[in-house]
Amino acid sequence: MILKKNAGQSAKRFLIINPFGIGDILFTTPLIKALKEEYPDCFIGYWCNRRVRPLLEANPRVNQLFDLSRGDLKKIYRDSFFNGLRQVLKLGRDIKKGNFNICFDFSLDYRYSLFAKIIGIPRRIGFNYKNRGRFLTDKIDITGYHDKHAVEHYLDLLRFLKLEAKDKSLELCVPEPARVEARNILGSRGIQANDLLVGIAPGAGGSWGKDAAYKHWPALKFAQVADKLANEFKAKIIILGDETEKPISETIINAMLHKPVDLTGKIKLELLPAVMQNLNLLISNDGGPMHIASALGVKSVSIFGPVSELVYGPYPDTRNHPVLKWDMECRPCYKNFRLPVCGKDRECLRAVNVEDVFTAAKALLS
Repeated sequence: MILKKNAGQSAKRFLIINPFGIGDILFTTPLIKALKEEYPDCFIGYWCNRRVRPLLEANPRVNQLFDLSRGDLKKIYRDSFFNGLRQVLKLGRDIKKGNFNICFDFSLDYRYSLFAKIIGIPRRIGFNYKNRGRFLTDKIDITGYHDKHAVEHYLDLLRFLKLEAKDKSLELCVPEPARVEARNILGSRGIQANDLLVGIAPGAGGSWGKDAAYKHWPALKFAQVADKLANEFKAKIIILGDETEKPISETIINAMLHKPVDLTGKIKLELLPAVMQNLNLLISNDGGPMHIASALGVKSVSIFGPVSELVYGPYPDTRNHPVLKWDMECRPCYKNFRLPVCGKDRECLRAVNVEDVFTAAKALLS
């Protein structure tokens, strides 16, 4: 199929498929911007997982959302096979009604492009990883993401439409009601508009599951940095994380001399960006909050261990988002979407010292 660059814009109906976590969802937003800039009247649907849906609901460039990933289905099937089957059939009907003629499949899983083929999407663009792209019509062969940021790998797929992105920045829209609610939440905990506010996100993202601990800088070091910032800048500290990260947050809180505001497990994802917009600085591991900070223009300091900051770090602004790391011969060890068992007890993370993180934070706040 040959697409004429400026003809028939209203006929363009794109489906974006990305079942992954917060960072991966935000990584697709430059591609979405490029599509809307080239085809202003196009219709864009987005097939994501249920956990990250709130990040897309306020995006004016996305016209329709479908939120049922393989991971979501596994949980449903565990409770009821027939309910799972009903939801799959409904998903198929709903996407088919969209009359999409092009999909961008970022799943790296042949089942999504097969599904797209079965429901009649004629052009399916994506990555061929381990021959999982066999149902794609246009594909780039990859063994993993290397040598450049994941966003740039994603944007490479635009070549099949003879397009190039002009604006590669991440995009995250925060609706006004969420902003108001966030201010009320912070105000109820004694945080005023003129306070210097530092967020600590000591987790590593729900999408990593049991492997998230491999990306955790030690909790006690977060506590030490937070206390130093509270001492020197009179900063108020808030701890951010989901319900599963409460043990990490409790370790930090119990170790701190200046008691922080603990929002762990108390802020849903639909409110997290609105809360983070009030931060002067975020200090975090490699994870979703770091990418939210990048998309919102909130300064950050992040600590990276097994994952390459070149591929998965803050993007595109690195000046206001310094990365702290300890380079070793085996780092980064997360390659080709695989994380090996660490034989050095996460030395690459433990070796990042408190003073270096504090110095980076101080430079951004001064």
